[in-house]
Amino acid sequence: MAASNGMAGQVQPAVRSATPRAFDLQSLVRWLGGAVGILLLAAVWEAAPRLGLINKSFFPPLSVVLMQLAMLCTTAEFWGYVVSTARTWVLGLAIATLAGVIAGLVIGLTPGARKYTHSTIEFLRPIPSVALIPGVILLFGSRYQSGVVLITYAAFWQILLQMLYGLNDIDTVARDTSRSFRFTKVGFIRHVAWPTLLPFLFTGVRLAAAMALVLAVTAEMVIGSQGIGRGIVVAQASNATAEAYAFVLVAGLMGVAINMAARMLEKRLLKWHPGVRSAGGSK
Repeated sequence: MAASNGMAGQVQPAVRSATPRAFDLQSLVRWLGGAVGILLLAAVWEAAPRLGLINKSFFPPLSVVLMQLAMLCTTAEFWGYVVSTARTWVLGLAIATLAGVIAGLVIGLTPGARKYTHSTIEFLRPIPSVALIPGVILLFGSRYQSGVVLITYAAFWQILLQMLYGLNDIDTVARDTSRSFRFTKVGFIRHVAWPTLLPFLFTGVRLAAAMALVLAVTAEMVIGSQGIGRGIVVAQASNATAEAYAFVLVAGLMGVAINMAARMLEKRLLKWHPGVRSAGGSK
């Protein structure tokens, strides 16, 4: 037994040291794969217009777009567009998250509420936010509040559904134990429901965040409120194709940054969760 324990004590550190290296190698391979994909896309974007495969007037080379973007970054108008889009995105997503969490807890924890609200949710959820644009314009005009309303409506359903899925996933033994100890509603939410709900909530927020950015830009393009979408429309109307693509590129970079920030926040706040730990390569 002593010999066995000694051998186990010698083997265990080797296993611990090998796991992080294996994980680092996998991360490096994934990172290199993503970098190669981006470089290939950039090469095609640059070469296709210059080789005459695509008309430069409608699709300028990437280098021209990047030069135009560099010029835009020196103007106050450009940063005003970016800040306006970010403000609309943040407000819409924050309101949708708060409303979705509250509604999810109320519906999921109130006996019979889910049964009576199911048909209403299934009726309202498929309605696209763009269908609300005429009514939103009548209420708020071309102000940024119009985009906030559209984002809130669309993102709310993502949060609500994930909350309901999370409440369904609560372990029955944990439910019975909380009843045995006579937990209050607040105690049940805090100690039993919330740890289970958090991964679902982060999934809903991540999905809603990407959707919210798309809707923010779309609302600015259609309604005419201040933001990146309006910059795209103005550049297109002025036949400034490179400038229009520069704004499109900025919107894409904002989407990538939002997704990366959401994943980093999820890993940091949910590092105790088994699913997050296994995805991160730690045990």
